[in-house]
Amino acid sequence: MRVLIVSWEYPPVLVGGLGRHVHALARRLATAGHEVRVLSRQASGTDASTHPTLDETVEGVRVLRVAEDPPHLEFERDMVAWTLGMSHAMLRALPRWLGTGGSAWRPDVVHAHDWLVTHAAINIADRLEVPLVATLHATEAGRHAGWLSSGVSRQVHSVEWWLAQRADALITCSRAMRVEAAWLFERDEAEITVLHNGIEPRRWQVDPSEIDEVRARYAPDGAPLLAYFGRLEYEKGVHDLIAALPRIRRVHPGTKLLVAGQGTQEGFLVEQSRAHRVRRSVLMLGHLPDHTLAAMLAAVRAVVLPSRYEPFGMVALETAAAGAPLVASTAGGLGEVVRDGVTGLSFAPGDVPGIADAVCRVLDDPAGAARRAETARARLASEFDWNTIAAATAQVYAGARRRTDLSGTIGRPKIPTGNVFGPG
Repeated sequence: MRVLIVSWEYPPVLVGGLGRHVHALARRLATAGHEVRVLSRQASGTDASTHPTLDETVEGVRVLRVAEDPPHLEFERDMVAWTLGMSHAMLRALPRWLGTGGSAWRPDVVHAHDWLVTHAAINIADRLEVPLVATLHATEAGRHAGWLSSGVSRQVHSVEWWLAQRADALITCSRAMRVEAAWLFERDEAEITVLHNGIEPRRWQVDPSEIDEVRARYAPDGAPLLAYFGRLEYEKGVHDLIAALPRIRRVHPGTKLLVAGQGTQEGFLVEQSRAHRVRRSVLMLGHLPDHTLAAMLAAVRAVVLPSRYEPFGMVALETAAAGAPLVASTAGGLGEVVRDGVTGLSFAPGDVPGIADAVCRVLDDPAGAARRAETARARLASEFDWNTIAAATAQVYAGARRRTDLSGTIGRPKIPTGNVFGPG
């Protein structure tokens, strides 16, 4: 098949797990013989004079990285306007990229990844009259525990709703996300396909000497090391882990927490570590390159993922690939990825005593933690293989049929004034 993937991130432009997902999927589809193109963007904050539009073929995938337009728009400050600008730049660059007349390249399907590319993806699918497949990686309501209190949140939710309504086929990364998307966007669960994210375990293997270097740097006295990695946002629950750290240190003195990642809550987390009197025991490492991150994960006694909201939990697979014991909340997809007592230990989202208890159980029983980590790693090849996931995605493409009845008939969604997951 000829596949056009539209994504707001694609290496080297990476914001979170979505870009890695699209990268792995595109490469595996190309390896399987499909003709794959990816429409993406240059890094934010650049422009056409520093980072012009680039058309290149990388690892069998043809990629168009569109330059940013001149207006001063910032994603963090002008989120919706910024996404509209990105879509506008994509649509202006597209005709020349696809060609015209008899030499034009026409995809069999357009695959949109998340709400940020909604305007571009719907426009392309409508113009070319081909099916539109959409993968919903998360929702605005889920990220805010069901509340759409700000104007921006209501705008984002309405764009998500439009994409979910317009898509000819929908994909989510977990069963929990399927239930959430069906409820929020008024789609039948039977119309939504669940395809887990995949993992490439070999990328997470490091030399033992590198592991020793991490331990010598952060715990020269042999004290237990814990780690969190990922975006530093409220829904990730890192503040709950920091709140649990004093309880953990009372049982296991000297325990330190390594926090790798960036996000809007970094300052808040520093304040929380001071409030709980563990500031010197919480080390904020910022963004780490993958190889450095892999060495850190392999060096710690446990990786703790305290998410309050988690559509899938790619970090759980990466933890397993690195061979680290895992302690995770049961939020969303994490409850599906992590099998309590088998591949890791679990606790309820927001349960600070539960976090402390689970972590102490790992630190008290290193042999048991190692067995669970090995079970988790062995499971990756059978349940989270990218070749299998790419083949299943291609089946969704092949089965997608354009719904002509939707043309011009989708109205605006009603935005609840209360919690969208609760009454009123």
